Amino acid sequence: METTDVLTRNHILRLAAGVLGAVRIRGFSSLQDCRDVMSALQTCPLGAYDEALISPRIAKLGPAAYDFYSAHGLDERYWKHGEESAATRSRLLRDGDPMDLAVRRLQEAWGDELVPATSGGRPMFAGMIREITHGAKIHFDEVLREFPGALDEPPASFLTFNWYLSMPASGGETVVHRHRWDPTDERYRDGYGYEEESVAHLPSALVAPETGDALLFDSRNFHSVRPVDGEGRRVSLSFFLGVTGRGPLAIWS
Repeated sequence: METTDVLTRNHILRLAAGVLGAVRIRGFSSLQDCRDVMSALQTCPLGAYDEALISPRIAKLGPAAYDFYSAHGLDERYWKHGEESAATRSRLLRDGDPMDLAVRRLQEAWGDELVPATSGGRPMFAGMIREITHGAKIHFDEVLREFPGALDEPPASFLTFNWYLSMPASGGETVVHRHRWDPTDERYRDGYGYEEESVAHLPSALVAPETGDALLFDSRNFHSVRPVDGEGRRVSLSFFLGVTGRGPLAIWS
């Protein structure tokens, strides 16, 4: 793992190539930006992932493709939820959209555009706001394996981006393990995730970001979130970045 004050194209390329596990970007935004978004969120009720599938509860604003993908593609509810969520989010940063700030700064680092990934020719939603209080199990995210055909242009590799709008005094760390899914891992399956034994004795990086920081990592690697055990909330703006054969980075949630 590396920590930097300035994200560069080289960081993103090394993450995509798999020679770097994670990058923490200190001071990705100002503390005032974070305070303003968190204040606006007080009047914005959050939904959650399907608690029959994702437990403990993870609150969120915005749809995940995971929630709405069927054998025939994305459910029409995904597109409606995405439109509604983007409209709500567009007023959270001093009557602007915090997603615009995140995209602009990632574009500066990459040196090219960030564009929505498409599914069935339609631009996908990107930029969930999530609150993880009780942690998240060890899991991986790999759209080509989990939802084949979901994206019109399959990325060569992809990353997860998290901008931390609020972090607790203690707990809430992200742990990234140097391990990608293997069929033998299914013996450790625990609901949507995997038991700790699946990564026992494997190298890992523990990232304890502060409010205003951001994190980029290859989410094909097993990763987890530790529960909050101090005062404060763990809230982030999150989306996937796909490195394609063209110049722009594709984004989706």
